[in-house]
Amino acid sequence: MSPKKSIAHRAWATSALGTLLLTGCASAPQPAPTEATPPPAASASTPAPVAEAVSEEAVRALGVELKNLDRGIRPQDDFYRFVNGTWLKNTPIPADRARYGSFIELADKSELALRAIIEESATAKERAPGSTAQKVGDLYNSFMDTERIESLGVKPIAQELARVKGLKDKAQLPELFAELQRSGIQTPFAFFVGQDQKQATRYIAYVSQSGLGLPDRDYYSKQEPRFIEIRAAYVAYIEKLFTLAGEKDAKKAAEAILALETTLADKSWDRVKSRDREATYNLKSVKEAEALTPGFSWTRFFKAAGAQATPAVIVRQPTYFEALSGLVKTTPLPVLKQYLTFKVLAGRAPMLSSPFEQASFEFYGKTLQGLQENRPRWKRGVSAVEDSLGEAVGQLYVERHFSPASKQRMVELVNNLREAFRQGIDGLDWMSAETKAQAQAKLSKFNVKIGYPDKWRDYSRLEIVAGDLLGNVRRGEAFDFQRMVDKLGKPIDREEWGMPPQMVNAYYSSTMNEIVFPAAILQPPFFNPDADDATNYGAIGAVIGHEISHGFDDQGSRSDGDGNLRNWWTEKDQAGFKQRTSVLVAQYAGFSPLESMNVNGELTLGENIGDLSGLAVAYKAYNMSLQGKAAPSIAGFTGPQRFFLGWAQVWRGLYRDDAMRQMLLTDTHSPPQYRVNGVVRNMAEFYEAFGVKEGDAGWLAPEKRVKIW
Repeated sequence: MSPKKSIAHRAWATSALGTLLLTGCASAPQPAPTEATPPPAASASTPAPVAEAVSEEAVRALGVELKNLDRGIRPQDDFYRFVNGTWLKNTPIPADRARYGSFIELADKSELALRAIIEESATAKERAPGSTAQKVGDLYNSFMDTERIESLGVKPIAQELARVKGLKDKAQLPELFAELQRSGIQTPFAFFVGQDQKQATRYIAYVSQSGLGLPDRDYYSKQEPRFIEIRAAYVAYIEKLFTLAGEKDAKKAAEAILALETTLADKSWDRVKSRDREATYNLKSVKEAEALTPGFSWTRFFKAAGAQATPAVIVRQPTYFEALSGLVKTTPLPVLKQYLTFKVLAGRAPMLSSPFEQASFEFYGKTLQGLQENRPRWKRGVSAVEDSLGEAVGQLYVERHFSPASKQRMVELVNNLREAFRQGIDGLDWMSAETKAQAQAKLSKFNVKIGYPDKWRDYSRLEIVAGDLLGNVRRGEAFDFQRMVDKLGKPIDREEWGMPPQMVNAYYSSTMNEIVFPAAILQPPFFNPDADDATNYGAIGAVIGHEISHGFDDQGSRSDGDGNLRNWWTEKDQAGFKQRTSVLVAQYAGFSPLESMNVNGELTLGENIGDLSGLAVAYKAYNMSLQGKAAPSIAGFTGPQRFFLGWAQVWRGLYRDDAMRQMLLTDTHSPPQYRVNGVVRNMAEFYEAFGVKEGDAGWLAPEKRVKIW
């Protein structure tokens, strides 16, 4: 976890949303492509090699990048590499990236568009005070003014460091934790406000374990050589920051901080358990929460955070908080102050002078993710603007780069996918009529958001000052924090978006029971208005199906159509669902993208259900769209084949080994080769489309295949 976006009040984003791709976290690496073994003779159903002269019209209609295909690999053996193999062989990972693929290509395109928008404001001769142009321009310029940043050194955070050093007594920790979290600094727990999962019509406070500077609890305990190296590099990084800041006893402090975080890691729940919505729903009054953590006043914390209006508090990992209370008691005050000093330094390092910035990159970029170069400063400047003014620049992005026709086409696709899912529920042979009725009731209440918000976020209370980078960042964090706590006691804001429109992603929210598709994902290879329906159904159609399926995955299926966490299953149907999902867990647990490290089938289960069920329902919707007519052949590929090609090309990607380690331990998504091969081998429709037979590497015996929705 890099310091950026590790702050408390954004922790809810990844725990409450089922996403297509977990952006902002570790990359999902895979082994470098290897030369294919000589393929056996192609069967009659293998697509014939495309003729050299394929018309431009046919290529546009196909919507598949033919140059990326590797004809030396049979689709029956490795569909992912058949579709993407040439691209995998010939594409380098950019030096400033831990991963590269279709998502990053679109993110880069979005980033260039935002750069043009932002730099217009930054270079404008006149910007009205308080206007979007003034705020965007002054924030970007404050980040790009390296001469001023270099001259200031550590001065911009002197007040924050002094505040931590001024801690006289552990009894003052509730106020200090609230103050740090308000300004975006990590503390041993995360606080955020979200919908109550069992009373979705109200907002409530949540608290969750946090406080680790390494990406996951396992980084503190694994004894493999690479993890030992990472811990040594982490201590060196902490020591470096302390030395740069002029702090005393830097090495001793670094060792004490690692020891403290190791204890926090040991008491933390693993990611599989923390993903369990029932296990993490522990509703307590503020008084009950205080009984859980003797010596720590939640009353004072919530007052300092401005969240005293919360009706109660949901403690996500109670045993962690019990342990944290004891740890605070036994840890000497000077060590706690060193720990919090480090959190300030690490959180601010990317925005300080070059020695701090470089130290942060060396550890979080090079050591943890294998990056060779830091991202160009303009890119980091664009990210800084997005962090504080995401919807403000998003509104300008939509005005210039999103077609109303794309939104209308998406509405049609969503309606078709929802109808296909409805029919699919009725056709399930393992589910009772009683549970089907509940599932249909939930599906009928799905809300859909496409492109951009109907109501844009109001940034009028956010002050951006020319030349004050750290002040702007702090005020941006405080603005978001205040906006969050102000929700308490108010009706649910159903117009709010959890992602800005320029983000290349999509999500499902269980408490809102809604699926959301930002504008930036609605372009090739996900959505191509010039392409044949088959390819679009396999790409954006399967994305829509993926997000719908999140409402019915192992966690989403625990909520009803009103967003409330409750069991609407019969006991027999729940057992049948569990049996099917357990087979999927075992399948993915057998995938090993790195030596001695496998996919965590339990951690990735929700996303794997989303992929499998999403692609299945998209295929059904595609067939419905044909209305009984046969799909034409384009460039040598049948309609069903083009459908699967559309899915596979979305997931092309290259990944660095260090980022892969992080991904396997932290990400709820599987590496992309398994989001293709792991899915299609469960679908009889794929076997029929490509003539997969027993003996082919992509074959899975019928009794071992999984169909859920």
